[in-house]
Amino acid sequence: MRRFGTQGPVHPKKNYVVSRAAELSDFIMRVKEGRYIVIFAPRQTGKTTFFQRALDVFADEASAYFPIPLNFEEYEDCTPSVFYSGLYADICEEIENVFARRGEVFPKALTDFLQNAEITDHLSMGRFFRRFSSFLDDQRVVLIIDEFDGIPKEAVRGFLHSLRRIYVSNPVSRCPHSIGIVGVKSITQLNYDRSISPFNIQDEFNLPNFTLAQVQELLGQYTAEVGQAFAPEVVTSIHKQTAGQPVLVNRFAQILTEELDIPKTEPITLPYFTTAHAQLLAENNVNITHLITNIRKNPRFESMLMRIMERDEGVDFNPDNDIISELATYGVIARGNDGVCEILNPIYLYRIMRAFKPLVNGLEQEYFPADTSNALRDYLTPTGQIEMEALLDNFRDFIARARFRILQVPDTPQESVGRHLLLAYLDEFVRRIGGVMHIEVQTGRGRMDILITHNQQKYIVETKIWRGNSRYQAGKKQLAAYLKVEGATEGYYVVFDHRQDPEPRRETETIDDVTVRSYVIPVVQERPSDERLPDA
Repeated sequence: MRRFGTQGPVHPKKNYVVSRAAELSDFIMRVKEGRYIVIFAPRQTGKTTFFQRALDVFADEASAYFPIPLNFEEYEDCTPSVFYSGLYADICEEIENVFARRGEVFPKALTDFLQNAEITDHLSMGRFFRRFSSFLDDQRVVLIIDEFDGIPKEAVRGFLHSLRRIYVSNPVSRCPHSIGIVGVKSITQLNYDRSISPFNIQDEFNLPNFTLAQVQELLGQYTAEVGQAFAPEVVTSIHKQTAGQPVLVNRFAQILTEELDIPKTEPITLPYFTTAHAQLLAENNVNITHLITNIRKNPRFESMLMRIMERDEGVDFNPDNDIISELATYGVIARGNDGVCEILNPIYLYRIMRAFKPLVNGLEQEYFPADTSNALRDYLTPTGQIEMEALLDNFRDFIARARFRILQVPDTPQESVGRHLLLAYLDEFVRRIGGVMHIEVQTGRGRMDILITHNQQKYIVETKIWRGNSRYQAGKKQLAAYLKVEGATEGYYVVFDHRQDPEPRRETETIDDVTVRSYVIPVVQERPSDERLPDA
C-alpha cells in the first residue's frame, strides 16, 4: 500500500502523488521551445518531485533530448574554483548515466573529449558546452539545476553571464537548448551586488500550492486503494488551513491515516480533523522548523505581518521590499487580486505568532483573579461549555488592571500588544482546559479570527484595531457573515482602541439571525508622568 510522503521527493510507486498534469505539460512545452526557465518557491513545495518527473519525460524521448540533472546544494560554502571543478565532474557523471540508462555505447570520441576537457570558470564552461554539442547528433541538451541558490556568491555573476551568452547565441545549435533553474531565492536575491541584471532572459515558471481539486485528487487516491473516505468538510478544511502547501497537506493526511488509529471502516470526520490539526499546530516537523528558523532571523517579519492584519486598506505587495519578498518566498503571504498582501497560510501564521510570543510577558499571573479555581471551572458551564462572555469580560478587566504595564511586553509593537495579550490569554486558558485554538485570517485585511474548539463546540473571536466607527460597525457585519458560513450562531468581536481618548464599549446585537457580542477595549499607550515603571 502506498503512503503519504513528507520526507523529500515523493515517488508514484511508493506515495500518493498529485499529477500536476497541466503544469507539467506547460513546462515541457517551454523546454521544447528552448526557454531558460526559473522557478523559485519555498522548500518542500514539490519542486524536486516535479522536475524529476519532467526529466523522466525527456529521458523517454531519447532521439531528441539529452537531459542532465544537477544539484548545487553542496557547493554553498565552496570557492568558485572548487565549484567549477565539481560542476565538471557532476556533468561528466550525468552524461555517463544517460548513456547507461539508454543502453547505448559510449562513443570513444566523447570519452577522449571528456578526459581532456575541463571547467575552471564560467568562460571555460561556455566553451565546454559548445564543443560537447558536436557529439550529440542533433540531440538537444536540457539542463535542470536543482538547489540553484547553493551556488557560491562569488560565482553567481559570471555563471549567469555565461548562460545569457549561450541563450542569445544561434538558437538552432545552442547548447544547452533549455535550462531549468530551481531554488528558493530568486535571481534578484542571488545577485548580491545588485549592480547588473545578468539574467533578463529568464522565463519565470510558477509551481503553485495544491488547489482544492488537487487535494481532493490526492486524498481520493487513498480512498480508492483503502476504501476509507474523507468527509468533504475535512478535505475543505485541510486545504483551507494549509493553503494547499504540499508537505502540510501530506502531513495532515499522514496523521489522519497512520497515527490516529482511526478504524478503516469509519470515515475520517471533522472531530478527527480537529485532533490532527491540534497535533500539527504543536509539532516541530522539518517544514515548520525550517520556516521558524528563517523567520526568527529578523523581528521585522512579525511587524510586517501585524501591519498586514491591522490595516483595512491593506499593505501594497511590493516585491522590491526585502521583508515582503522573503515572506512571499517562504509561502506566508501572497499578492491578492487587488495588489495588496494577503496572509496565505493560517498554520504558518499561528506558528510565527507563537515563535514571537515572549515566553514570559510578566503579566501571566494576573490573567485571572486570585480566587479563580486552578482548573478555571469558573469559565465553564456544568456541561463543559466555555462561558466566552465571562472569559472576555475578565480579559477586558485584566487590561484595565494592567494599565500601562502592558507596555513592558518585550519586543512587541505597541499597536500589536493588545492582540498579543489576547492570544496569550486565550492560549493559556485553552491549554489548561484541554481545548484547541488556531488562527484564521480573512484575506489579511484588518482582521484576524481566533477559533477555539472544546467539547466539539466552536467559538469564534474576531479581533481588529479601532479605525473609526464606520469600520467598527462594518466589522460586525463581516463577522456575522463569517459566522453563518461556519454554521455558528454566536461570535465575539474584540476591537482594541489605541486612541488618546478611547471609548470603551460592550454590546450585544442580533445581525442577520446571529448574535454578535462586541468589545471595544482601551489600550494605554503611554504611562502617566507621575508613575514610574519598576526598575529592571
